[in-house]
Amino acid sequence: MSVAMPHTVVILAYPGCQLLDVSGPWQVFASANDLSGRELYRLHLAADAPGSVATNGGLPLLADTAWSDLASLGPLDTLLVAGGRGIVTQRQRPALLAALRDQARQVRRLGSICTGAFLLADAGLLDGHQATTHWRHCTELASEYPKIRVVPDALYVESAGRFTSAGVTAGIDLALSLLEADHGSTLAGQVARELVLFLRRPGGQSQFSEVLRSQNRAQGALRKLLDRLHADPGAPHRLEGMAESIGVTPRHLSRLFRQQLATTPGAYLTRLRLEQARLALVASERSPPLEPLARQWRLGGAEQLRRLFQRHYGISPSLYYQRFGPKGPVATATATTPRLSNDG
Repeated sequence: MSVAMPHTVVILAYPGCQLLDVSGPWQVFASANDLSGRELYRLHLAADAPGSVATNGGLPLLADTAWSDLASLGPLDTLLVAGGRGIVTQRQRPALLAALRDQARQVRRLGSICTGAFLLADAGLLDGHQATTHWRHCTELASEYPKIRVVPDALYVESAGRFTSAGVTAGIDLALSLLEADHGSTLAGQVARELVLFLRRPGGQSQFSEVLRSQNRAQGALRKLLDRLHADPGAPHRLEGMAESIGVTPRHLSRLFRQQLATTPGAYLTRLRLEQARLALVASERSPPLEPLARQWRLGGAEQLRRLFQRHYGISPSLYYQRFGPKGPVATATATTPRLSNDG
């Protein structure tokens, strides 16, 4: 039986690139090689010239190839552009943009991590495609490039061979999805576990959860209460006890929730518990029974959990598991309004 040739994967780095935009995806592919016991991926780091490349945190990387000499590597399977503050300078380089356009005609998969999307956009390689980037820059990307259909809150997006992702850790999610497409969910799951990662974050999953957005909007005593709720959402939190813990009356606590979060204490706690149930659902190797899952997170019974899923996610738990569970297909992107992240 013939052994498939390894995929040649190139990551483009430059002075001021984000270290994790390079090292995160690189480690996914390198770990796939280690765990499979064979060279599934042939990895190269490209830069202006072979040698040291300073990242935005100061830690240097070692490039083995000049981007002007990529043809010497033979046919490329995947080319990924890292993001980072240094992308501003790279966008002003016509020769680099021309090299990307040349590679786009040959490479099977062309993609970016974080603000690397701007380099692809400058080269005209995302026109007519869906794309995403770090939440902080999505509005700018959409404004500067009206031919791109920007998906502002996706972790990563695939659009006819173009792959773009949000900041930093989303590049790891993108790499895991590429690995899964190449070699299946079993190996992708092994790599995720080896790297102590959540097994699958589908591309359409929001860059940030709704309860995290709420947690960052809260102030003062309410923020302290939310921290306690997040630390143990399955505890029997009651309105009176929550109010007493921050020295206010139940009525005043309800007023704080309305003023700062536009919701009620009960509704917030339900949403927080529902997110925990959702995470437990998609992390399970087999679709778990809904009744014990609902009891664990104090969400009533199985039927109530189904109704909550339908109301908040627009889908049943079983269908959600089929799409986003460990063996589900890579998700397509959906958009909501983002709020907070670390720049990539």
